[in-house]
Amino acid sequence: MIEFDIPPFLIYYLGAALVPLLGSGKVRKIFLVALAVFGLLCVALIQPHTSWIIPVFPGIELTLLHADRLSMIMGYIFALAGGGAIIYGLSTIKEAGQYVCGLLYMGSALGAVFAGDFFTLFIFLEIMSFSSLGLIWYERTKRSIDAGMRYILYHIFGGCLTLAGIIIHYSVSGGSIAVGPIEPGIGYFLLLAGIGVNAGFIPLHTWIPDAYPKATIGGTIFLSIFTTKTGIYMLARTFSGVEAVAYMGGVMALYGVIFAILQNDVRKLLSYHIVSQLGYMVAGVGMAGVGMGVMGLHAAATATATGTLVEKLALDGAIAHLFNNLLFKTTLFMCMGAIIYRTGKNNLTDMGGLARKMPITTITCVIAALSISGVVGFNGYISKGMIIHAAELKGMHIVALALMLASVGTLISFIKLTYFAFFAKNEQIEAKEAPLSMLVPMCVTAFLCMAIGVYPKLLYTILPFRDAAFHYEAFAPGHTLGTMELVLMTLFLFFMLGYFAPHEKITLDFDHLYRKAGRRVIWFCEQPLMSFASAIDTKLKRIADSLVWFSRNPVGASLIQLSTTGARVAKHLPLNLNHYHHPERVEQRVIVEPAEKLTIGVGIAVLVVLLFFALYLIVMLIHG
Repeated sequence: MIEFDIPPFLIYYLGAALVPLLGSGKVRKIFLVALAVFGLLCVALIQPHTSWIIPVFPGIELTLLHADRLSMIMGYIFALAGGGAIIYGLSTIKEAGQYVCGLLYMGSALGAVFAGDFFTLFIFLEIMSFSSLGLIWYERTKRSIDAGMRYILYHIFGGCLTLAGIIIHYSVSGGSIAVGPIEPGIGYFLLLAGIGVNAGFIPLHTWIPDAYPKATIGGTIFLSIFTTKTGIYMLARTFSGVEAVAYMGGVMALYGVIFAILQNDVRKLLSYHIVSQLGYMVAGVGMAGVGMGVMGLHAAATATATGTLVEKLALDGAIAHLFNNLLFKTTLFMCMGAIIYRTGKNNLTDMGGLARKMPITTITCVIAALSISGVVGFNGYISKGMIIHAAELKGMHIVALALMLASVGTLISFIKLTYFAFFAKNEQIEAKEAPLSMLVPMCVTAFLCMAIGVYPKLLYTILPFRDAAFHYEAFAPGHTLGTMELVLMTLFLFFMLGYFAPHEKITLDFDHLYRKAGRRVIWFCEQPLMSFASAIDTKLKRIADSLVWFSRNPVGASLIQLSTTGARVAKHLPLNLNHYHHPERVEQRVIVEPAEKLTIGVGIAVLVVLLFFALYLIVMLIHG
């Protein structure tokens, strides 16, 4: 078999460098289609191995290509969904710069999942953060610029936590930087929080519904694919088997779906569903066996990795749902992007009547909606069932209940989305079917949603633990009938209760608290803190001027100070000392050249340095 030995990120980085040179016509479109196909082919040819090891410092080697079953399945779906995003953007992306950002973003995501060490992984994560920012700012509206600033602040914060966790792990593990489980300690919690930003942990999730709806149409497709799924990949490598993570997954699934039901903006609705669907993956990772790092998952190729069958099933379910999610969620974002492109409408209250005007878009959207809702015969049913079944077998009934309730909420929100976008009456709306470049990737991903739903063995063969996957009976009669009953009951409730109709209202999330706290911090910095700093600045200037004045003429300055001090003392004495002594009056000269002003910037710099060394000393004291 042909083996591909070049890190996939190089292909997309090279494509990003060439795109600006190709103009904006057919040549660029042909090149981009060829790049999408070639990139997918190259990733498909990668075999399990490790190469491209670059020594940097003694004891530190960067591994740019480490391929095992987990990284390969991530590579497959990233290359497939990313290729669809490239082709989808042919009609909506006009600027070469936006494609440069998208290709750098995609290449960095592939670089992250094939990275064999933490430092290489961190470098690609940072490139992902800054390249994806361009996909938001290219919308060129005040809302997108503000959302982009909040987006990058979140990821700078997450990046700092991640780097701190990596450095502490490196110091306490004897110099190990291989991607894998982390020893408990400060680094453990810092790295978990840093990964939690990318994975959408509550309450670190708000950048998703804030930024995604404000990006460009094509940019939203790229954004919905890579960052959060890379977070799940990192979580699977480092924190599999942590029960607290599983419970966080249950919270995410419920929290995201509740807020999704309340949304009117279609892309914000889908963004909250990203949080909810990530919850299933996080729960699966939390229930998986310990030791699922690079070496553990590599051993899984021969089914000898540690962990019970249930733990393996949990991780398989998480990765299967990640794979499926990228199919149906990408399809949904593509469908909504096509509607926005043709109608200019973002809200459900402005849509309706599109089933006749955009029939192919309607069909693909309905397929994706049934898939994400976990309806029998579609791919979401397979992966959700694996995770819920694993939760039941492990005795984590609260997690299983939360995931099942989230499935009901998901179905409600997507009945709402498809009904009010396509089937509700709206005689005034003007639209026509989406361009071919949009329809092709939508149809491909929708077809895969159905194919995996009908024949799940297509998915089982590429999962990390094939033995556990093939033991799972997706179409067990009890599970199938129970799911169908739940679907019918949800349909009845939706049409009986009118509450789920879209409304023009604003839903406040945790970011509302963050912004209020941020405004208070800014006020404190601009008012009390600056006043205090100004007062200190003035005092320091006077002290510095006095020191300069004294250094110019120490003898004269001393005489002046003694004379002044003596005069002040004499005022408070009962005797008139002037009768005994009449020294000549010496005037204090004002220095023409005062000392340079000490600004608040210098003070802040000194404070930052001191804080850095204080933190460094604390870490050294704790970890020896």
